[in-house]
Amino acid sequence: MAFVYCSLMHRMIAPTFTLRHLGDHCLSLDFGDTILAETGLICLAAAEKIRLAQLLGVSDVVPSYTSVAVHYHAEPSTGLPNFQSLSESLTALIQAGLAPATHAQRTVDIPVCYGGEHGPDLSDVAKATGLTEQQVIQMHCAPGSMVFMLGFAPGHPYIGIHDPLFALPRRDVPRTVVPAGSVAIANRQSTIYPTRLPGGWHILGATPLKLFDLTRVQPTLLLPGDHIRFIPISPKEFDQLAAEQSQVQA
Repeated sequence: MAFVYCSLMHRMIAPTFTLRHLGDHCLSLDFGDTILAETGLICLAAAEKIRLAQLLGVSDVVPSYTSVAVHYHAEPSTGLPNFQSLSESLTALIQAGLAPATHAQRTVDIPVCYGGEHGPDLSDVAKATGLTEQQVIQMHCAPGSMVFMLGFAPGHPYIGIHDPLFALPRRDVPRTVVPAGSVAIANRQSTIYPTRLPGGWHILGATPLKLFDLTRVQPTLLLPGDHIRFIPISPKEFDQLAAEQSQVQA
């Protein structure tokens, strides 16, 4: 597994955005409505700046594909913010400019054993896209993949954005159990299941890497903003790497 430092967002910017209610104790800063790497990096930079500002009453800051949710305690009578006052503070912060997020700079290699027992949907994806299985693998490994967010389960990444040929809907019938490490696609995105979970994405392969481990200083292997390189490996290499991972954990 390799880490290389790079970034799509190199300079201070002041992006356009809108603000809206998300219930009584949360608001959303919306930076667009299209999933793009540039927009994702803006969301990460905004979330980092908001966290560092330590605004009174703010309890959590959650970036996603195109927006940042800001959770807060709303009690104006005690000095805590309401929607209006927090909106004004956030607007001033963002308009002052955003620097690149410090953690949105890594490229992470993810070894993947495609097809066979690890990738039961590879042949179906090939048929649906009109590609050969090898072409599916080559396109899935193409440069440009980025972790936009973590969600659904601890360490569960949402990675995009792939070629339009991979704009496949989720499976009609989800699986009740998907093995940990499974690498799957849907709607021009990839995900890697960190543990045994239900799921309806198309499984292309699996990685022997452990996505979530509470014994590590940083439990999640991937972070929002990471750039991903999927690296094809053989079943033999998969078994060797899996054995090495087990020894490290022991």
